[in-house]
Amino acid sequence: MIQVRNLNVTFGQGAQAVRAVRDVNFSVAEGESFGLVGESGSGKSTALRVLAGLNPHWTGDAAVAGVSVGQRDDRLPRLVQMVFQDPYSSLHPRHTVDRALSEPLEIQGIGDVGPRVERALSDVGLGPAFRFRYPNQLSGGQRQRVAIARALMLEPKVLLLDEPTSALDVSVQAEILNLLRRLRRAHNLTMLLVSHNLAVIAHMCDRLAVMNRGAIVEEMDVATLRRQEPREAYTRQLLLASRGYDREVAANIVTYD
Repeated sequence: MIQVRNLNVTFGQGAQAVRAVRDVNFSVAEGESFGLVGESGSGKSTALRVLAGLNPHWTGDAAVAGVSVGQRDDRLPRLVQMVFQDPYSSLHPRHTVDRALSEPLEIQGIGDVGPRVERALSDVGLGPAFRFRYPNQLSGGQRQRVAIARALMLEPKVLLLDEPTSALDVSVQAEILNLLRRLRRAHNLTMLLVSHNLAVIAHMCDRLAVMNRGAIVEEMDVATLRRQEPREAYTRQLLLASRGYDREVAANIVTYD
């Protein structure tokens, strides 16, 4: 469903050029959930934005369901949609929920708008009472549910998820992740999830790729991640960091006066 070959993204020119993504290769099967993990600045979100058509400056090959991302094909919006990290900035503050969900249908010339909007709200666990509310009348979790509903309005085959829970309270994160898992099964979605949280990846994904400084350093299945048996030293460091503060490790750190 997703094919990425020799993907390179460079920002700036000359001495100021930064290679954000370096010769990245991966593929995702239909119905699979695939994770991209790594520290901030490793190129995860940049790769995602290429597939969403939001970054036109790249080289290599990228395709969704056999349709080249580089060709600006009109079929792409109906194949792939994206859910952004921050629901507080991804929804227009002066547009109602109804407007946010109706707009993709209007752009694509799809009718039957009202029933489709109500069905989408129901799919994400929001009732018709939310239809004409504004974003400032919603909690963070409710905003992200609306953002997910908006991404599903065109019934895409692929959902790109850029840290979809990192801006939410911990108490809400599990609800959104479980909603995404349910939607994946109900709509036979292929998902590409970007996260720095290995626990989220283990909960949501079948396979993952680890990125460092723009390159993929290791691919593995989630069973290997759960056994904590990575091949690369960088991935082992990520696993160690994901455990949080370790008193024993901290006690062995040498300090200098």
